Amino acid sequence: MASKKREVQLQAVINNQSLWDEMLQNKGLTVIDVYQAWCGPCKAMQPLFRKLKNELNEDEILHFAVAEADNIVTLQPFRDKCEPVFLFSVNGKIIAKIQGANAPLVNKKVINLINEERKIAAGEMARPQHPEIPLVDSDSEVSEESPYESVQDLFSIAIIKPDAVISGKGLEIKRKITTAGFIIEAEHKTVFTEEQVVNFYSRIADQPDFEEFLSFMTSGLSYILVVSQGSKHNIPPEETEPQPDTEPNKPSEDQCEIEAKVTPGMMKKKRDSLQEYLERQHVAQFCDIEENATNVSKFMETFFPHFIKTKSMKLEKTLALLRPNLFHERKDDVLCTIRDEDFKILEQRQLVLSGKEAQALCKEYENEDYFNKLIENMTSGPSLALVLLRDNGLQYWKQLLGPKTVEEAVEYFPESLCAQFAMDSLPVNQLYGSDSLETAEREIQHFFPLQSTLGLIKPHATSEQIEKILNMIKEAGFDLTQVKKMSLTPEQIENIYPKITGKDFYKDLLEMLSEGPSMVMILTKWNAVAEWRRLMGPTDPEEAKVLSPDSIRARFGISKLKNVVHGASNAYEAKEVINRLFENPEEN
Repeated sequence: MASKKREVQLQAVINNQSLWDEMLQNKGLTVIDVYQAWCGPCKAMQPLFRKLKNELNEDEILHFAVAEADNIVTLQPFRDKCEPVFLFSVNGKIIAKIQGANAPLVNKKVINLINEERKIAAGEMARPQHPEIPLVDSDSEVSEESPYESVQDLFSIAIIKPDAVISGKGLEIKRKITTAGFIIEAEHKTVFTEEQVVNFYSRIADQPDFEEFLSFMTSGLSYILVVSQGSKHNIPPEETEPQPDTEPNKPSEDQCEIEAKVTPGMMKKKRDSLQEYLERQHVAQFCDIEENATNVSKFMETFFPHFIKTKSMKLEKTLALLRPNLFHERKDDVLCTIRDEDFKILEQRQLVLSGKEAQALCKEYENEDYFNKLIENMTSGPSLALVLLRDNGLQYWKQLLGPKTVEEAVEYFPESLCAQFAMDSLPVNQLYGSDSLETAEREIQHFFPLQSTLGLIKPHATSEQIEKILNMIKEAGFDLTQVKKMSLTPEQIENIYPKITGKDFYKDLLEMLSEGPSMVMILTKWNAVAEWRRLMGPTDPEEAKVLSPDSIRARFGISKLKNVVHGASNAYEAKEVINRLFENPEEN
């Protein structure tokens, strides 16, 4: 409780425009931490501010404040930005801005400005005429529309049907949608249940061929897309409809005069509806469009229940790595801290880095005297690599890490992970994080390469069980790359079960798999073969209930034969069977 009280006294809380205006009446220097509501003020800088306040001892002319950009009109340009921003106000005039938690630079700026104020008060110098800086974020884009204009987002639902997905047209349709200037706001892959098809397509339920349509829509994977119109400025050139000329050969003088007054922003533009556009592109038969607000709401509630919340978020993946000494001595403490900071750990693996990998991850230290020792340490034992996901995850992880050296962290950022997990073996940060989204994507692909495996849900699984199994698959982080229902032939069954064709129970297996259609899946993630076998559980459901009670077979299996699911034994077998059963196995 004491620490919280001290923080309130250290920094005044400014969370509306009137408090901002009142704060500008401060005499002397006010250092303002501009923050977003989703992440809060920059905690890493608070020890520096406390140190400056204590050492300079100038309470009359040195003030600190935190200002929430979301609720202050003046700070509108800084909204939706993840990088910390520090403003410096002298007697109500904003004269400087520092972006990023750059402690040495902030420290220097505060000391210089306070020294100026001291000299002015002592009559040793006249007050400098600092120009007031405009409050415009450097990353802001110029917009023709008012920043205060509030426009209700309108969404449509696009359903890419099973035949399009299985034939490889899914990516093509998505590309066409985005090329036309529409925005795919969210995507969900699913196999419709019969109940869902009846609910969402109730308007055609009385048609004579509805039973056939019902069977088709539940036969494989569909993509459900939330689509918005996008900006009117994003309409591609071919979608612009020029005004017809009354005189095609030569315009009249009146027309010339009118056209001279028309600015590009006033040109009439016409955009087809999504349905009309897909019809013109000759793919409408593969994709249903729902624009009725009530029906769109039904889709959103079923497949995108957290859409409004996640739309305002910027979910990002980053690679994190614990160097060998830290992994060996304090792994659990680090993982606890990561979870406490609301990161989701998508993947993790321990590995011994090669020399080349270590050099790539330590490139920022290559000019330091201890570089060779660092590489030797990095390759001396296992490290722990993780894929982390969070709102503004990359920038937030970098902020938590702090500086690259322990010396700087201890002096300026004692609350950073670099300072908290410092070890005597090396003077560097014991934790690593990607420096950009592009780097993160490349590093994640390197350390966690995707793998596909074959999954099979057997005919005796009920519709309710299939739905629950698919949810378990998604929650385990698998991507449903392809799914289709099919009645397996004896030849296909032999391909799926190559190792047991000579077993006594093989005839019973053939009979069981011939009872009805199976659901055949391509499941993709890092280490997919092993992860799918782990999720399935032991072959015998009774054994699974003891050894792996949360596995699929423990929950839904009946017997060794009717154990509800099957998976490939190894990567080679998975690839062979997938290529035999699917025409476009890599379509995603």
